Amino acid sequence: MREEAVGRLRQRVSEDVLATWDGLARTYSSLGPEAAALFEVGADLLAGGKRLRAAFAAAGWRSHGGEPLAAPEITLGTGLELFQVAALVHDDLMDGSLTRRGRPAAHRQLAQRHDDDGLVGGADRFGDAGAILLGDLLLVSATASFAAALDGVGGREAARARAVLEDMMTEVTVGQFLDVYAQSAAWDDDPSVDLDRARRVIRAKSARYSVEHPLVVGAALAGADDDALARLRAVGLPIGEAFQLRDDVLGVFGDPATTGKPAGDDLREGKRTVLVALAMTRTDETGRALLRDRLGRADLDDGDVARLREVLTSSGALEAVEELIEERYRAGLAALDVSGLPPAERDLVAALARAAIERDA
Repeated sequence: MREEAVGRLRQRVSEDVLATWDGLARTYSSLGPEAAALFEVGADLLAGGKRLRAAFAAAGWRSHGGEPLAAPEITLGTGLELFQVAALVHDDLMDGSLTRRGRPAAHRQLAQRHDDDGLVGGADRFGDAGAILLGDLLLVSATASFAAALDGVGGREAARARAVLEDMMTEVTVGQFLDVYAQSAAWDDDPSVDLDRARRVIRAKSARYSVEHPLVVGAALAGADDDALARLRAVGLPIGEAFQLRDDVLGVFGDPATTGKPAGDDLREGKRTVLVALAMTRTDETGRALLRDRLGRADLDDGDVARLREVLTSSGALEAVEELIEERYRAGLAALDVSGLPPAERDLVAALARAAIERDA
């Protein structure tokens, strides 16, 4: 599947995502005009994104005989994209993020709707409640798309794919709680404890559902057996870890004009990433004291961000994460070489993996 074919897939999935969401909005418009804000904010967020998970799912689907652009491939991709935005809406609320994809986060958009409509009570509470419900609604819509994809194949293929999807949705939820716990935990006297927890967070919360699960569920839907799925897991997990590690670097060092989020946003949110945990193991006591004192403070100014970045850089943590990204990427490619995928799909996965780590947003 060459670049042009990937473009067609992403376009078809994007069209189906927006059509699915619009259909839901029209179905429930009879409940009254007040609900329109929920669907409008959802549509605003769904319009963005790289459709990376849909592309990995398509690679798995096609690698085991699935017909390109067939209904199950498209609806599976749609479900994955809806599920991702559901997770992002809830994640932004829990982290107190102000922006997403260059736009105000869902809870901030809904808080603004509160004020625009002249509603009484607290705007923030209204926005938070609305974001919880929007995330739930996106999850319902994702589940319906998954069901449509499974119904399109039926039999053992559907059962295998359903098991992967259930594992994905459960693990992301538990991984999100693990992330919340990590951000609330006191720093351990042994920095390796925090580093281990950070590695477990990225694996459960994002690495597997970003690459491994989409790749595996696409193949399962097309009829891949257990051995083939195991080989794909060996490809997807390290690439997914590299993808999330890159995301963590961009959350601190990314260009706001490109990432769509303020500079150093992860520092203000107190993200206990592998990058930060490595800095705690490598810096001196002054650096550790600065990280403990300033990380997670919403009022960090540009000077604070610069000082924290200096600790992450001078400690060697940034360089170590870059090396880890490269190591995980190479491990994924090595597993890909012995995965048994046809050449076209093997090349596609390699190209998607490269795009996942060589990015600035």
